[in-house]
This record gives sequence, structure tokens and C-alpha cells, in this order.
Amino acid sequence: MSAFDLNPELISLLSEMRQLAREASSLEFLQKGIVEILSQRLPHYSWTGFYMVDPNDPETLILGPFVGDPTPHMRIPITQGICGAAVASGETIIVDDVNADPRYLSCSIKTKSEIVVPIYMHGTVVGEIDIDSHNPAAFTGADRVFLEEAARIVGSYMENHSDEQLKY
Repeated sequence: MSAFDLNPELISLLSEMRQLAREASSLEFLQKGIVEILSQRLPHYSWTGFYMVDPNDPETLILGPFVGDPTPHMRIPITQGICGAAVASGETIIVDDVNADPRYLSCSIKTKSEIVVPIYMHGTVVGEIDIDSHNPAAFTGADRVFLEEAARIVGSYMENHSDEQLKY
């Protein structure tokens, strides 16, 4: 499956994200816009957020813009959790049942499944999009393709603005 195979709604959301990236005044503005789009338009996305590699500590992820219940995980070592595993492996991770995955760092008892998609800048993982769902096995191949394209939009924005102070 490629981005061209996505349903019209997801293609439209990607178009909105690309437009947002063209108009964004900062990385934070872009990220806030994306998490709002995801949470408002995709009801099975119960918590949407960004974790970025800490530029002062490349072994730690720091919480960026998010929509959803507060999380106790403001900083996550790359050696811990599904978020850490996605950054360490550089691969998208889908967990159909978080309670069956020993890597899961519990944020909410309502969370049943999770998808974490790395964001690349110049070939290096610099962060990730993290989505939790209150539904078990909520994420499909279409979610993977869609969110990997969203991550490319963010990574491209970062590459095109790397001469600016990227705040995250």
C-alpha cells in the first residue's frame, strides 16, 4: 500500500498537513496543527502527540505538542517503552494490545493500542508521532502509510528549516 492507495479522507488530511507545512511559522506550530487535525478528524485516535529527540541528550525523547489526556511521560529514555523502541529501531511499531507488550509505558488505563512512527531529518531519526487508541487493534496498514507520510511532511519541514532554531 502506498499513499496513493489511501481513502479520500486520509488523502485530504495529508493535503491539509502539506498546506499547513507550507504556511507554518515554526515546527511547534506545524506539530500543533497536525495533532489537532488528527484528533478532530480521526475518532479512533484517542491521544495524538509528538516526542522529539532531546538535542541536549540524544538518548532521551521529550514530549512535544499533543492532544489528549495529560501524560506522566514528559521524558522517555530511548531504551524504554514503545516510543523508545521505535526511535531505536527507526521503524514504525504497531501494538494491537498494549497490555500484552512488556515495553508499554502506561499512560492511561483506557489505552488499548498504539502506533509510533519515526520522523527522519537528513536520514537520522529526530522524533516520532505517537498515537494511542482506546480501541484494541485500532491501527491498520492504512494508518501506517498515512502516518508515515505525515512524518515525512514534518521531517521535510525540519530539513527545509534546519538553518532556523527548531524549538522542540
